[in-house]
Amino acid sequence: MRPSHLLLAVLVAAVWGVNFTVIEIGLDHFPPLLFSALRFLAAALPAVFLVGRPKVAWKWIAAVGLVLGVAKFGLVFVGMDAGMPAGLSSLVLQIQAVFTAVIAAAVLRERPSPVQALGMLVALAGIGVAAIDEGASGPLGAFLMVIGAAAAWGVSNVLTRKASPPDALNFMVWVSTVPVLPLLALSLLTEGPAEDLGALRALDWQGTGTILFVAWVSTVFGFGAWGWLLRRHPASTVAPFSLLVPVFGMSSAALFLGESVTPLRWGAAALLVGGVALTTLTPARRGRTREATDPARPEFAGRPPARAEESVG
Repeated sequence: MRPSHLLLAVLVAAVWGVNFTVIEIGLDHFPPLLFSALRFLAAALPAVFLVGRPKVAWKWIAAVGLVLGVAKFGLVFVGMDAGMPAGLSSLVLQIQAVFTAVIAAAVLRERPSPVQALGMLVALAGIGVAAIDEGASGPLGAFLMVIGAAAAWGVSNVLTRKASPPDALNFMVWVSTVPVLPLLALSLLTEGPAEDLGALRALDWQGTGTILFVAWVSTVFGFGAWGWLLRRHPASTVAPFSLLVPVFGMSSAALFLGESVTPLRWGAAALLVGGVALTTLTPARRGRTREATDPARPEFAGRPPARAEESVG
């Protein structure tokens, strides 16, 4: 990998890590579901008019949009609004790799190797340590919401794997059109029209900046750059850079939000990152099905289509 490409991969990981801090700031300006809806609206417009027609079936765009956009990001934003720290959120979400591997084993018959199984156990141990830390210092319900978000992320990764979009940026932009109305409806039902209107009327430069960052910088630039790297390098070369996301997430939260990083949290980070590395960087074993042995299908171990999306914050 050229030095410029290496720097781009690190920059994307940094953007996705810092994104959690930006979300935390944005939640001071908007109710969580409204904030998530505005994020996808800004990501979709005007980009949807620039990326061309969708290159996969609408059923995949709708399915990923609902699972990733509504379930995953809705739970993340609500969980963080309920008290889940930004840095810890960036770390705990990495357990999505374990959910992805388990769901892929059940749905795609891609059996985890012994090393992957060990990685899952190590990552789950990290989640256990993080739960102990958060249970002692913060709301456990918010922690469980982020775990639920990671599970939804795993489902969306497998759906993206099945869709196999040839253009990652095109796919993400069209996926971003799907969650807007469902999230707005949920916001009106649960957060109320008065709170939503109040947030929009009080919109200032900082609130606008958080929307633009999570939509254009984190989603459009981040996803586009990651897809660009995956088209030029093997997924096994690019994917490890995503392990830097919680490093930047926890560091930026400590620097800009004053979040403390306890010894337990450092231990959880070491276990989670190590376990995820073993889980995602080791090839899975395929079942002897027609679909699994089709030479036209890319190896899921690298997951070029899904891996780009897995890291988005």
